[in-house]
Amino acid sequence: MDEILLLAFLFLVAGVIAVPIASRLGLGSVLGYLIAGIAISPLLHQLHVDVVSIQHIAEFGVVMMLFLVGLELEPRMLWSMRHRLLGLGGLQVVLTAAAVMVIARMFGQTWSVALAVGLVLSLSSTAIVLQTLNEKGLMKSDGGQSSFSVLLFQDIAVIPLLAFIPLLALPELMDVAGAAAASDDAHHVSLNLVERLNGWQRALVTAGAIGLVVVGGSFLTRPVFRFIAVARLRELFTAFALVLVIGIALLMIVVGLSPALGTFLAGVVLANSEYRHELESDIEPFKGLLLGLFFITVGAAIRFDLLFANLGGVVTMTFGLIALKAMVLYTLSRVFKVSGSDRWLFTLGLAQAGEFGFVLLTFSVANSVIPVALADQLLLVVMLSMLLTPLLFILYDKIIAPRFTASQEREPDEIDEQGSVLIAGHGRFGGIINRILLSAGFKTTVVDYQSEQLEMLRAFGVKVYFGDAMRPDLLHAAGIEEAKILVVAIDERESATELIHYVTENHPHVHIVVRAMDRLHVYELWNAGARDIIRETFDSSLRAGRSALEALGMHPYDAERQVRGFVINDREQMLSLASVYDPDIPAHENVEYVEKTKDFMDRYEQVMQGNSAAFGSRLDRGWVPPSLEDVEAEEEQAGNDPEEV
Repeated sequence: MDEILLLAFLFLVAGVIAVPIASRLGLGSVLGYLIAGIAISPLLHQLHVDVVSIQHIAEFGVVMMLFLVGLELEPRMLWSMRHRLLGLGGLQVVLTAAAVMVIARMFGQTWSVALAVGLVLSLSSTAIVLQTLNEKGLMKSDGGQSSFSVLLFQDIAVIPLLAFIPLLALPELMDVAGAAAASDDAHHVSLNLVERLNGWQRALVTAGAIGLVVVGGSFLTRPVFRFIAVARLRELFTAFALVLVIGIALLMIVVGLSPALGTFLAGVVLANSEYRHELESDIEPFKGLLLGLFFITVGAAIRFDLLFANLGGVVTMTFGLIALKAMVLYTLSRVFKVSGSDRWLFTLGLAQAGEFGFVLLTFSVANSVIPVALADQLLLVVMLSMLLTPLLFILYDKIIAPRFTASQEREPDEIDEQGSVLIAGHGRFGGIINRILLSAGFKTTVVDYQSEQLEMLRAFGVKVYFGDAMRPDLLHAAGIEEAKILVVAIDERESATELIHYVTENHPHVHIVVRAMDRLHVYELWNAGARDIIRETFDSSLRAGRSALEALGMHPYDAERQVRGFVINDREQMLSLASVYDPDIPAHENVEYVEKTKDFMDRYEQVMQGNSAAFGSRLDRGWVPPSLEDVEAEEEQAGNDPEEV
């Protein structure tokens, strides 16, 4: 018990310290975990900790991750990926294995060892790549989807590889491994119940297990969730989510399949379930912790004594493997028309070896396929390539992606028509304003910087111009000198504030209507010179508040009256607080701002509660709860101190 607590403490402290530092430096969480593992590896060695055994437990994080990935995919979406799944993924495994095999033969390995090494090194790291793609928001990109297709095929390919690799056994290694295997079998109970079945029996059992997952996920989970919901205990939902994932993983192991594949299939089956979000929220924390533990164990398992003894050879093999896989991936990306920065995301993201390499190398040694000395060096190659993967993503982020962004910039359109209203940004906010103005007969000039959005709008007959409204020459071409109104509906808050500042200084005749992202953005825009500021979620929040009042039993008229009073007093509060807001000081650290806000909140609550009796008697339609200024004026006339109201 003491040892378990000590290890848990060490791993948690290492992760909690290393990951925030790595994230702050822009290195990503995965590299942070790997560095944490390297940092604590000497201490783990002193404590005689079996890191490999912990790694096998932590690999369950990959299983959970694939379950969550499956929850995000509908079967129809998976079917639409079939060409890249089979074509891109299949060719990647075959071509990489063949290339590695040729090189291994050139260095004197037998054909069976060379083939086994090629198959092991053809796989990439599902854990690192998917985690990094999700962190960086690249999963939905073309490069991200192509990477996912290849990784999914590789995970599926592990199953036939486990069946095929033992056929490559070397007679000279079988004699050496025989005694050790017999000793291990005496102490090890295998959960694989189909290993002694013949081919057709194994196929039948496998099909039955997959069918059970599909049928159970489709028809049995709903009744079980409803049964658990009766207890109204949150922890039971979490327990059942874990039971579901662990049970499916065990079922796959029993029938000789990959647990990651089984849980992924279960996730796809449950993708349309009403309990999908419940399952995601319950599994996500366990997945994150186990994946973090897995990455730490990868860093901690690096045998630096063996690495330094064979430094030149291991480093050469590592960089050679990354270069070779990158060449294969780049070639396939051209064939399958993955273009632009997505091509390099795909190429660099999958250029490493993967965590299944640990499993396959251990399996190959146990089945007398690969010599132990070679397997130890290949384990180092796998670990180092995984360790270098976050650096490859940084290379993509910092150097490659910006160059493609710059090269893909297009020249702004020539604006041949000018309207009395200039709209900067035609998204969900600016688009509605444009339609309202056009329907009222006003002529608008719309400028947007999202070329994909513009092509879609032009397909529907909406006239828009491509260009950056931040450029003074484009504003001039759009007719800012003659325009009566400028509507600022661009998404970047800093750019919106900068544009307001420029227009109010150089074109003060233009009335500006601007969308604010939040309350603090209102103050920034106010200081920049805007006076007609619309908070993007304010009106919808008012409607939701009014609906909540009505649901609580308030008459719709009284609810509307309450909301109107809130709007009036909120506007006065905003005007007052704008004068004390300082953009250089966080709002919660601005003492004057905080005190004034608290004062407004207290006084407003007293005003509204003090007039609650009036709701039943004063029913004239134009009445709203009094503003703070009205109350203060009345109190002054009555001789009272306004601060006491």
